[in-house]
Amino acid sequence: MTKFHILTLFPDMIEQGLSPSIIGRAARRGILCLHAVDIRDYTRDKHKKVDDYPYGGGAGMLMQAQPVYDAHRAVTEGRPVRTVYVTPQGMPFTQRMAEEFAKEEELVFLCGHYEGIDERVLEKIVTDQVSIGDYVLTGGELAAMVMIDAIARLIPGVLGNDSSAGEESFYNDLLEYPQYSRPEEWQGVRVPGVLLSGNHRQVAAWRLEQSRQRTADRRPDLYEKYQKKQCLIQRLSGEKRNNIHMMESLSRGRADILYTDFRGRDTAVLLYDRKAGICMMTALDRETGERMAELIPGDTRMLLVSEPFLRDILFKAGYALFGEFGQFLYTRKETLPVKHREIRTLSEGDIGYVSKWYGTEGPGLDDEYVRERISAGAMYGAFLEGRQVGFVGIHDEGSLGMLFVEESFRGRGIGASLEAWAVNCMLEKGWIPYGHVAEGNEASARLQERLGFYKAEKSFWWLEKVLAKDT
Repeated sequence: MTKFHILTLFPDMIEQGLSPSIIGRAARRGILCLHAVDIRDYTRDKHKKVDDYPYGGGAGMLMQAQPVYDAHRAVTEGRPVRTVYVTPQGMPFTQRMAEEFAKEEELVFLCGHYEGIDERVLEKIVTDQVSIGDYVLTGGELAAMVMIDAIARLIPGVLGNDSSAGEESFYNDLLEYPQYSRPEEWQGVRVPGVLLSGNHRQVAAWRLEQSRQRTADRRPDLYEKYQKKQCLIQRLSGEKRNNIHMMESLSRGRADILYTDFRGRDTAVLLYDRKAGICMMTALDRETGERMAELIPGDTRMLLVSEPFLRDILFKAGYALFGEFGQFLYTRKETLPVKHREIRTLSEGDIGYVSKWYGTEGPGLDDEYVRERISAGAMYGAFLEGRQVGFVGIHDEGSLGMLFVEESFRGRGIGASLEAWAVNCMLEKGWIPYGHVAEGNEASARLQERLGFYKAEKSFWWLEKVLAKDT
């Protein structure tokens, strides 16, 4: 459960502003927690005073350090909790920032008033100073509620339909397409015919074109970023099998472009999936690889590379080998047949089963990752007479994986049905399915070929950051 603590002089304003909304309903269902804290409760002044005149003179009053600090200590109990000071002097709030904050289990929002807050307490407790625009409000409460709304809706379960958060304005650097509801004609204006056609591919193509046009007209800055990504996708498509992981990360709106270098048909690329904490790299030579290695963000937890010399460079940079893999991709548009009928999307009650088997049969990722993938609606289970016997999933960076069937139930086509189910779910989203198979896992490699996947010419290495051990 994500916790939002709001330090404010007007807790009623926070509670009344958020409680009737979708965010308030999510709080009542236990998906998140909204905790409004009255800073006045922590002042040592008998008159509940929390402000005073600023040293050096000037108009207005300034919030004092002591009550703010004590309120923060009461909430955090001295733990390091990310603390956001809402101020027009801060960094502009963006959708990407909302996605970053949504990964936190706990957030503190500090709402200023009067002429601001004593700088000493800001230096002591604040980790982020954030603004919602170039204008001044009477206090930080409205701005904090704006940010909480944008962050909370990204938490799995808050919207009910988890796909909604990814299909709106600013997805993949495009503004949302126009939408229509009943009646079909209103004041002489009809709903565009393509939306009534029932042809999902035509609808998707129309929506994409509308999003492109709307973004070009209204936000040329975003459209320039979108075009840059499309140009890179086109260039990478020359070696589609080797580059599908980067192409899909770009086309799904996940990756930032940190570095590119083009030499003839050869391309050096460094992409960063901020949400997953993963970098994807391909390099021209050792010199280029060393230059790119210096640009890897500090919070990168894993890397995917396809050149041995790049792998060796990253060993020296503090990364260890997670495994060597073959890359497979499914390029057809047709859905795959699913022979096993008892397959469904997994829910929170299935976490224990997946964790039990995934830790022994798979790469041993922790329960938190399993929970996140299930909460995202990205894991599917196979059942026999109500008993779960296997599962498959889509990793956070977008690849197929986590395929498992209990040994006593293998040889019945359950694994093929599970993977086909996941492939079909990806095709519905307009994605090109791809995945990685560990070298030596011949059974899985043969399954990919039977399902119609193609294998890349290159080998791939997953690397993970080596964490410093306590001494």
